[in-house]
Amino acid sequence: MEESTADGALPSRGLVLIVEDERAIADVQRLYLSRAGFGVHVETTGEGGLDRIRGLQPVAVVLDVGLPGIDGIEVCRQMRARDDWTPIIFVTARDEEVDMLLGLELGADDYMTKPFSPRELVTRLKTVLRRSGGVPHTRVLRVGSVALDQDRRRVSVDGTAVELTAREFDVLAYLMATPGRVFSREQLLSAVWGQAGYTAGRTVDVHIAQLRSKLGDGNPIRTLRGVGYSAAGDRL
Repeated sequence: MEESTADGALPSRGLVLIVEDERAIADVQRLYLSRAGFGVHVETTGEGGLDRIRGLQPVAVVLDVGLPGIDGIEVCRQMRARDDWTPIIFVTARDEEVDMLLGLELGADDYMTKPFSPRELVTRLKTVLRRSGGVPHTRVLRVGSVALDQDRRRVSVDGTAVELTAREFDVLAYLMATPGRVFSREQLLSAVWGQAGYTAGRTVDVHIAQLRSKLGDGNPIRTLRGVGYSAAGDRL
């Protein structure tokens, strides 16, 4: 059994990006990964996946090969071409050896053929992250006077350390990964809590209020009434 943190949440293992156009498969993957303590974000196209990989800097990508438009092979090719070595697990309905070999030659870290056990996906992802060290290439995020160290899970305002719960840290990290972008409560619940379609937006509001209180004058979180929350850019 996973050990919980003081606020009752599982210790965060970081954000996993799922790029999968079959919603039922993505929902099952999301469920099992979130139960294992990962934050999860889902994209349904290769183009969307590439955009979110740049913005979110996930700890790993679960990437379907047979995507519409830019397929998974091309997504991997473009990531490696720009020297992005975020761990990739390919998922595909194809079982031809040539697809597996091409993916691995491009730099994929593992390869699974549908149908597969979602528990096996979690196990393989943990193994891949242990091998890679499980850290994204951008170590420290900075917005205004707030610095967020993703490796050490530390936050400071003007150099002064701020103690956050695991979930508060994950919310702040998600917002700071793309300064200026506004996320709805539903998007935050999906990405940080791994709960698709969950309607209790009050949960997000409470964590935002706690973050604002703890960050004080350095707080970068802004509210767009009726829409959601964002981390302001350098000019607050």
